[in-house]
Amino acid sequence: MSVSTLSYAATGAFSPLLTDYLARHEALTPFYHRFPTLEAFAAQLEEKQTAYAPEARQRLVAALREQYATLPEVHPAVQANLALLEKDTTFTITTGHQLNLLTGPLYFIYKIVTAVKLARQLKAHYPQYDFVPVYWMATEDHDFAEINHFSLFGKQYEWNAPETGGPVGRLPLTGLREELLDQLPADVPAAFREAYEQSGTLSEATRRLTHALFGELGLVSLDADVPALKQALVPVLEKEIKEQASNRAVQQANAQLEAAGYKPQVYSRPLNLFFLTDAGKRERLEYDAAQDCVQITVRNTGRCHSQQELLALAQEHPEFFSPNVVLRPLYQELLLPNLCYIGGGAEVAYWFQLKGVFEENGVPFPILLPRNSAQYIGKASAGKLRKLGLTALDIFRPLPELKKQVGASLGQEEVSLQEQQEQLAAAFRQISDLAQRLDPTLVRTVAAEQQKVTGIVAGLEKRLSKAAEAKHETAYGQLTVLKDKLMPGGHLQERQDNVLNILINNPGFINQLLEAFDPLALEFTVLEEE
Repeated sequence: MSVSTLSYAATGAFSPLLTDYLARHEALTPFYHRFPTLEAFAAQLEEKQTAYAPEARQRLVAALREQYATLPEVHPAVQANLALLEKDTTFTITTGHQLNLLTGPLYFIYKIVTAVKLARQLKAHYPQYDFVPVYWMATEDHDFAEINHFSLFGKQYEWNAPETGGPVGRLPLTGLREELLDQLPADVPAAFREAYEQSGTLSEATRRLTHALFGELGLVSLDADVPALKQALVPVLEKEIKEQASNRAVQQANAQLEAAGYKPQVYSRPLNLFFLTDAGKRERLEYDAAQDCVQITVRNTGRCHSQQELLALAQEHPEFFSPNVVLRPLYQELLLPNLCYIGGGAEVAYWFQLKGVFEENGVPFPILLPRNSAQYIGKASAGKLRKLGLTALDIFRPLPELKKQVGASLGQEEVSLQEQQEQLAAAFRQISDLAQRLDPTLVRTVAAEQQKVTGIVAGLEKRLSKAAEAKHETAYGQLTVLKDKLMPGGHLQERQDNVLNILINNPGFINQLLEAFDPLALEFTVLEEE
């Protein structure tokens, strides 16, 4: 395996906000707490250790042990990390993601490997502490259409479960085997099928699968849609219901981001909460100024609830409430002894809107680390690249540029009639000048004839270029197919392909990623099979 890196900016696939963050642009410093360096974790450790209460740790470990009790067997590495979490010198490195079927796009895998690798690096640098990689399961998310499909070897697989409008983690797996699992290729590893066949809900299946893939690496997966854990949310619920402070904080951050030239990633509401109804729906809470009360919207009765009613409900049954994208990160940091959140570019962008929300609630803001991104080039594709005279890093360039490079290496004559066009333009200027002197009414005629001749020459240039390309049509066809394979639909491979595209033929892929990734190097990784 050959490993090389390049800057995120050089790929042309990431937002200016992310690349500016990695370049440590001064305009972004108000929106994060500490930049991700090994040295920065010393202060983060001290701050989190002071803020994280023993009761929170006890609540977390009890919930995790209960959740892992549903597995038939827990890997010793996970058992060891659950035990470590009981100690006040143990901290977490967290990434979060939706419950995508069979892990969804590759970047789900990259997130978790980044968390595992960073935990190892921190242990080596701060041996007096322990660090546990955590996958925060987005079980309360309700956007089923975003997670019910994945792409394998160019084919899309999809599960059409009945739409509930509720937390996806609670979804029963009705019809999944018939619609999807039975359609999979025979060489899909058994763990991917068994995780769903042996589970009752999507949350349970996702835990089983991540445990099968990452259990030996000590990954701990957390489902926070649990009544006992929601007790930690009570002070936040009370503050949100009384003051709507999170929206004010986000609006202030949005104004600052826009003033600095960046577009806010997520929309904040006056009340950044959902309500989980008895029917299993996840409904918005919206303040009704006219009646001075809060509506539970859309499919519910529409009855208006007073502030006191909501406060009483929050205190007695916090599990009926669900934080939206603005308050979910705060809930995460309340539950976990967390130092660092690892996310994609869009996640980093919306966390930049939230620092004020954390300050309002007196919770330490974590270090924000972009997940490792990677391009994997299998042995066959690597051989084709070399045959075309290209390197692994060339694949990020536009196809027309690559065609020119390949053409040059194959000895293709570059066709350009620019010089002839310039000579014609000079000749017509002389003719136009002559017409102006002899008969000015002919100037327009000269201009029209020039336009015709210019078009004829341009058409000849295209035909000659196609004739030149035809000599190497096979090579260009191979290049086009290869480019689409490595960057499907013009997007990064990690955003389209499922890990099974690689894992079926390369069972050691996850360990290769673990070896190749260096989270704090903040560089894009290219892995090329030799």
